Amino acid sequence: MSKPAPKKVVLAYSGGLDTSIILKWLQEEYGAEVVTFTADLGQGEELAPAKEKALKLGIKPENIFIDDLREEFVRDFVFPMFRANTVYEGQYLLGTSIARPLISKRQIEIARQVGADAVCHGATGKGNDQVRFELGYYALEPDIRVIAPWREWDFKSREALLDFAEKHQIPISKDKRGEAPFSVDANLLHSSSEGKVLEDPAVEAPEFVHQRTISPEAAPDTPTVITIAYEKGDPVAIDGEALSPAALLTKLNQLGHDNGIGRLDLVENRFIGMKSRGVYETPGGTILLAAHRGMESITLDRGAMHLKDELMPKYASLIYNGFWFSPEREMLQAAIDHSQQKVSGTVRVKLYKGNVTIIGRESPNSLYDQDLVTFEEGVQAYDHKDAEGFIKLNALRLRVLAKRDGQKG
Repeated sequence: MSKPAPKKVVLAYSGGLDTSIILKWLQEEYGAEVVTFTADLGQGEELAPAKEKALKLGIKPENIFIDDLREEFVRDFVFPMFRANTVYEGQYLLGTSIARPLISKRQIEIARQVGADAVCHGATGKGNDQVRFELGYYALEPDIRVIAPWREWDFKSREALLDFAEKHQIPISKDKRGEAPFSVDANLLHSSSEGKVLEDPAVEAPEFVHQRTISPEAAPDTPTVITIAYEKGDPVAIDGEALSPAALLTKLNQLGHDNGIGRLDLVENRFIGMKSRGVYETPGGTILLAAHRGMESITLDRGAMHLKDELMPKYASLIYNGFWFSPEREMLQAAIDHSQQKVSGTVRVKLYKGNVTIIGRESPNSLYDQDLVTFEEGVQAYDHKDAEGFIKLNALRLRVLAKRDGQKG
């Protein structure tokens, strides 16, 4: 027995061609009332056209939501992730992945507000985003109806989609009739470019692919030195100027851009099972990762630091795979946040031709004791003779093994 058609659907709507086609398809296929939701996550695009397009496609003004989520995005999603020094497969700073749970969350909130019985996204059936969106929906609203047009409709080609758009007078950019050179996803943390000219991982990405940075070769010959202040693991000021989370990341993005920082060419393992090649740019995030580790280097105990490093790959995979709202991610977050209580102070950072170098760090909570590490006389808190017993105890099992194996030889 087929499901009854939804009566009201909240669509994650960018205002672009694909989601405009989806909007009209929802109206035709289901006869449903459509509510559009456009999130401003700092993607750098003018969002007013999204409202204009929605109105032209018959959406009621009260059913158009355009929300500025930049501060919430950085404060409640990006910063918690960076407290863990999170990287996926050793390199990727998860700029796309971390945006999806916030979009899902807000979409469900709007669905409750307007009494919608379904939500819809424009992610394709080959990517990770379909998983991320839908895991978020179901975690927050277990019985919500999810519509994924790319898995449902009968369009067999890009040409068929464009014909549908023309039939329904949906504006098509001139270059859309040709082959788009690559697809782009962007927010305040990063830009992500994939597909077409980037599909062959053996070929270097053309310079025009890069959205957020100048090339390191074109960066200034003089380094830029900045100081970042931290409180409980989060950055709060640059060069003594207190900034909101979104304003701070915006400023670091510009500094990173100007110094050619944050480029990454990566072949990654998607959750659904295939490998994909992407070109990512995370200028501010790359600076933050280095600065945060610099701050932790003098404020975190060795055991806590090493345990965090062991937990991080699991935490990164949970975010990448869409499990932000899972109990295991929340458990890890609690441990990570507890570790950050004393991670406060300042870090001095040098930015130069694609490189981020920590050149100084200070904290009222520092565990660095110059008297202990000095090669000079220092205080008598450390007795060199104590090291002999320490070494012998650690060598005990190695000596036992050597004796046994030596006897066999």
